[in-house]
Amino acid sequence: MNNPAPEIARRLADHAEAVCRRYLSKGHREGRYWLVGDVRNTPGRSLYVRLAASPDGRGAAGKWTDAATGDHGDLLDIIAIAQGTRSMRETLDEARRFLSLPMPDPDPEPRWRRPAKAASGTPEAAGRLFGGSASITGSVVQAYLETRAITVLRDCDALRFKPGCYYRPSKKDAPGTRSAWPAMIAAVTDLDGRLTGVHRTWLDPAAAGKAPVAYPRRAMGLLLGNGVRLGKAGPVMFAGEGIETMLSLRQIAPAMPAIAGLSGAHLAAILFPPQLRRLYVARDDDPTGDAADKTLAERAAEAGIETMPLLPQLDDFNSDLRLLGKDRLRTHLLPQLKAEDAERFLLSG
Repeated sequence: MNNPAPEIARRLADHAEAVCRRYLSKGHREGRYWLVGDVRNTPGRSLYVRLAASPDGRGAAGKWTDAATGDHGDLLDIIAIAQGTRSMRETLDEARRFLSLPMPDPDPEPRWRRPAKAASGTPEAAGRLFGGSASITGSVVQAYLETRAITVLRDCDALRFKPGCYYRPSKKDAPGTRSAWPAMIAAVTDLDGRLTGVHRTWLDPAAAGKAPVAYPRRAMGLLLGNGVRLGKAGPVMFAGEGIETMLSLRQIAPAMPAIAGLSGAHLAAILFPPQLRRLYVARDDDPTGDAADKTLAERAAEAGIETMPLLPQLDDFNSDLRLLGKDRLRTHLLPQLKAEDAERFLLSG
């Protein structure tokens, strides 16, 4: 049996205004659109749902966009967020009840879901998620990065935006925690550029910060040896655990390629590009970071690669960037780089 979601989404689109009146009741109709504040049914006019297909065929009924955040999706997304469903099956069941459709067989593992479940967490699943994501330009991802003083996004094709990314609440999450949030999707790739996984950062569009969930960051796929790559690999690179840490350093050295390992253990295990000769490692001041740095330095030395630590003034380089500013960050970093690298990357940035 095929995945029923596309067909149910189409049926919802045929009744788009009725769906909006039910799940976005604080909005109103204007012409071909339903206007409301946001997907959580806040009064306003930022979010608009197309109620009928456009005459030129470019816009489909049931599609929505939030002009304030750049979020977009279909009516299944609206139902998932409005009802706080915890799985696609719950969302589809709610949609069936609305449409007065028969409910599926109560088999807890329906055939159409088994392949997707078997693929959960695999590079294939990561590829589907990344492929279904959009540019971060104008999105809540860009707004989130701007709150962290990250505005220079050169060679950041690894970062994408997913308006309604599924979040599986944990035991540490509050009852009723939403199961879908906007998210920054970061591609994890190997040395040949093949996508092996993704990293997700769930975001709260109202605050342009991390979503109020127990675990706003999660990775999936094959991570060992791989990482989130910013810029094309070269003889000299930055490396560190966090994506925001690498982006912060690239605010003052935008031409320096970087790799985020996503954790201390994974940073210690990154595979070295064949052309790499010197690696600047952004230090995390904790025991895990110390152990990762030691292992990474030993592996690099065996490969004939020089490693040099980079130490922030505050707790991390993003705090330096946000609280001290670019000029002080640049001044602090200058003596930690070799003169030729500072001249090539730092001063020209």
